[in-house]
Amino acid sequence: MKLLLVGSTGLVGRHVLDLALADERIDAVIAPVRHDVTSHSKLLAPIVDFEHLPNDEDWWRVDGVICTLGTTMRAAGSQEAFRRVDHDYVLAFARIARQHGASTFALNSAMGANPSSRFFYNRVKGELERDLATLDFQSLTFVRPGLIGGKRDETRTAERIAAIVLGALHPILPRHLRINPSERIAQALIDAAIAARPGAHIVGSAELT
Repeated sequence: MKLLLVGSTGLVGRHVLDLALADERIDAVIAPVRHDVTSHSKLLAPIVDFEHLPNDEDWWRVDGVICTLGTTMRAAGSQEAFRRVDHDYVLAFARIARQHGASTFALNSAMGANPSSRFFYNRVKGELERDLATLDFQSLTFVRPGLIGGKRDETRTAERIAAIVLGALHPILPRHLRINPSERIAQALIDAAIAARPGAHIVGSAELT
């Protein structure tokens, strides 16, 4: 299997990359990046401008796509910038990959994703899921974690506090409210891409604890 991984340098994306490179079922990983990354015999990491994606490179010809690309309102600086990363960039990658024959797409989305949500974050995630569904991938999976557990490069104070609280309450919380380890999310994405089950599927937070 040849896999395109979008968002390979983030918390979940790094785990997906490690798992994909170690998985014998995956022959090659294409991971477009903005800057140079560590090399590997199975990895091609072309440096691209996410604002102006090339659409005629041979590396677009993959079997499946995993997308873990995402930012935060704090890092983005505005709702417009957030939407550009979490919606527009993802959809642009998906469209080009589909045009080149990719049949499977697995997205790291979010619990509560809904295009009609009152909350901007959930609304953008829901709009992305809705728009991806129009691209006619043979297999489409939305992995919807709640609070993601793991060590990030950047500090997210609210998430750190929530992790402490949810960690203390872990034994009594319903499964869908527990922390979702980033490794489990990554494995769910890999499994979805390899299985390539026909149709649209949702992996909820309760399945990721």
